[in-house]
Amino acid sequence: MSDATALDQEIKSLIRRAGPMPVWRYMQLCLTHPQHGYYIARDPLGRAGDFITAPEISQMFGELIGLWAASVWRMMGDPAAVNLIELGPGRGTMMADALRAIRVLPEFLDAISVHLVEVNPRLRETQRQTLNGFENVTWHTGLDQLPPGPSIILANEYFDVLPIHQMVKRDTGWHERVVEIDRDGELAFGTAREPTPRFAALLPPHIASAPSGSIFEWRPDTEMMTIARHIRSHGGAALIIDYGHTSKNIGDTLQAIKSHAFADVLQDPGTADLTAHVDFQALAQAAEAAGIRSHGPVEQGIFLHRLGIEARAKALMAKATPAVAQDIMLAYQRLTGGSQGSMGGLFKVLGVADPSLDMLVALSDAPPEAKVSR
Repeated sequence: MSDATALDQEIKSLIRRAGPMPVWRYMQLCLTHPQHGYYIARDPLGRAGDFITAPEISQMFGELIGLWAASVWRMMGDPAAVNLIELGPGRGTMMADALRAIRVLPEFLDAISVHLVEVNPRLRETQRQTLNGFENVTWHTGLDQLPPGPSIILANEYFDVLPIHQMVKRDTGWHERVVEIDRDGELAFGTAREPTPRFAALLPPHIASAPSGSIFEWRPDTEMMTIARHIRSHGGAALIIDYGHTSKNIGDTLQAIKSHAFADVLQDPGTADLTAHVDFQALAQAAEAAGIRSHGPVEQGIFLHRLGIEARAKALMAKATPAVAQDIMLAYQRLTGGSQGSMGGLFKVLGVADPSLDMLVALSDAPPEAKVSR
């Protein structure tokens, strides 16, 4: 029996026993089921996988993130020991590129202990190979294992795969969206029979008054609060890069990606990447509620330009063959552009930091001399 068939049958069995399953639970099972979950059983990255992330597009992305981390370390007062933590590090490409760039600041490199939070055993092994030669690398399976001490936390395309709640507006109130079994025995979307009590009172007026049939998505603040409390207790900052929106709104953004194309969310569970847009307003509010300061968000294209990606691209192109130079230019345009298929406008960047850090490079209004360049 294939993983897809096994997980499909298990989900249907759970629904038959306990009733319709909330979307968040379905998403959780599809992605992290102990045997058949998408992020447990496969390497999803690259041309042979289902999607490509920014670090896989160009070395420039990870290099600039590394230099951003160096700027934070400077603002922290050059602590002799600092944790450089990445959440969901993929193949380890971004961390490897970041550490290579950080070599221009040897004292920072000497201060770093690298910590990677990764649940996928196959990706952990790939990360070990990618980071072969770098010392002081430790792996963890959850945020609850973050080490004490001043920390710089990186989260690129981490929050978009965290399970979401979807609420559907009906004349009777806001109902949780669920996955159920239709008359043909297949998985289908539905809504809980009873509305969620007092849910409308928690919403901004423009959401609460949305027309019937509207969908509102939200994620629990658990991960963001854990990050914020860690920073508040130990000092440092976190950088969150993901695709999403800067203010709360209605809309269904749940999607499945398989072989670099959109797929049916309910078809063959566990074989596609399920994601939903990130609410950056909610992340910033959660961080501030935990007592730390938020910076941004700004569009990824703006963030990378402030860090000097254009100069870096020109420097790489000057040393490259014409064919490689063309690839560098295409990568630059994909990372920074605002057109369809580019990441510059769709992806946002949010920084959160200990209150003692009153600005973060490329995210706060800062004088030009404070920005990182290379």
